[in-house]
Amino acid sequence: MTPSEPPVAHPARPRLLRERHGVEPTTSSELFFDLVFIFTITQLSHYLIEHPDAGGAARTALLLALIWFVWVRMTWVTNWLQPDQGPVRAMLLGVALGSVLLSAAIPQAFAGMGLFFAVVYVTVQLGRAVFGLWAVRGSPWLVAGFQQSLTWAVGTSLLILIGGLLGGAARETLWAAAIVFDVIGLSSGYPLPGRGRSRPERWMVEGGHLAERCAAFILIALGESILVTGSTLTRHLDRATSGAFLLAFAGSVALWWVYFARSATAATEILARAGDRTGALSRLAFNYLHPVMVAGIVVTSAGDERLLREPGAPATPVAALFILGGPALFLAGHAAYKAVLWRIPPVSRLVAVAVLVALVPVSVGLAVPVAACSAAAVAVTIAVILTDRRRAARSA
Repeated sequence: MTPSEPPVAHPARPRLLRERHGVEPTTSSELFFDLVFIFTITQLSHYLIEHPDAGGAARTALLLALIWFVWVRMTWVTNWLQPDQGPVRAMLLGVALGSVLLSAAIPQAFAGMGLFFAVVYVTVQLGRAVFGLWAVRGSPWLVAGFQQSLTWAVGTSLLILIGGLLGGAARETLWAAAIVFDVIGLSSGYPLPGRGRSRPERWMVEGGHLAERCAAFILIALGESILVTGSTLTRHLDRATSGAFLLAFAGSVALWWVYFARSATAATEILARAGDRTGALSRLAFNYLHPVMVAGIVVTSAGDERLLREPGAPATPVAALFILGGPALFLAGHAAYKAVLWRIPPVSRLVAVAVLVALVPVSVGLAVPVAACSAAAVAVTIAVILTDRRRAARSA
């Protein structure tokens, strides 16, 4: 038996496990679960819009990280379990309900709803882990992975709960520490005394399924950004706002094109045949890099709201950071994603990030109109798309 081969398994509940016939399909149960997070992204965007300062940005990032861990951990569970089986579907719906409650608490998560947010978060995360351990019983390496991750989840939950009980900077510090603790645990394979660590090559991951699921989340985030701009347009329907809406829509289309034109399908193919490297690649690409892209979309959405509200106003530092920094953050995340999976330097994306970042002080210093900043962001993103097309044509 080689290190990558699972030991003989005798699952106690085989009907709950996926059968592993090529790339596992995304089920309607998973898609329904994803719908909840449209509300989540809306809440995060509005929180950033209402708190346009460094503290608000840090708290938005903190909330995004916590809720991303809810979604992506559930996605990993449904990579192993069959979502259309009754018990798994019930668990999925329970986590969906908890995610709605978490999203509803976002505006007051660092105020009066902190303890509520913490209790719901801990209930969702520990409940999912305990259910997963029950469902995979009899599959040795899956059981070992769930047991070790559950132990670390208990430690994370204590930090979240204590942070919920406290307030102010203590809550932010403890919740940030919980995220760091989570990242360290996952990166190191949840080591325990006497047990060692859970090795990613033994996680029996179906990478193509994870790639499709994360691509679906990117679509959700982009759809929410269009929803935000559309709702703003209906309140101020005039010639200037309509032109601003077209710019914002073009920006969303450009980000969609960067991600989906070639990368999404190619990533599914790469991960589907990555063999022993699938677990480690998936951990980095989906747990760590995709939330960076989602954060870029959230910031871009906040910038689009500014664009529609005051397209002709001179760019303030906040407006320039939102409008130019959002696409820069998305492209930086996608550059890292391509570098990890394709093992090639994503030069066009790195150059685009540098240009967008450099344009922020220039736009503020020259009092460039907000609409011009948005047009520059769209133009830089389109340049990345055209560069990709030329490279693909040369390769062909």
